[in-house]
Amino acid sequence: MATTRVTPNQDGIVSEIHIAAPPQRVFKALTDSAELRQWFTDPSCPIHRWEMDARPGGKYRYDTEMGAHEVNQVRKFECHGEIVEFDPPRVLAYTWIANWHDDKQRATLVRWELAPQSGGTHVKVTHSGLANEAVARKDYSSGWTGVMQYLKKFVEN
Repeated sequence: MATTRVTPNQDGIVSEIHIAAPPQRVFKALTDSAELRQWFTDPSCPIHRWEMDARPGGKYRYDTEMGAHEVNQVRKFECHGEIVEFDPPRVLAYTWIANWHDDKQRATLVRWELAPQSGGTHVKVTHSGLANEAVARKDYSSGWTGVMQYLKKFVEN
């Protein structure tokens, strides 16, 4: 089960989970467009596109179909950014610019850290830069937990 917490300064969400697979396998699921389309989705906001150019300075983009989930009056989610840290299979970080944020131009940061752990990988994702995004921050508090669960299920099967 994933654990998720809001940082004391209200700037970030930190979610952690153990996945019974090696870091290389988890990293591939985080960086391969075809794999992202399979697991980084939810019935309440089904994925339409997930494109990832997994390299330093590479870009990514994803968007969803119109769904039932709503944040800030948005039900068709779009997000894009640039990879700012790329150290396979340990670290992946990218800017995160989302159409459901109050400030749709503000870049936040998503940073994945993978560490070998007995029987698999300890996965930690930190989404920071959310101090001025109260509505989105509240949604991410449960959203990243779900993302971690989907990642675990996909990689372990």
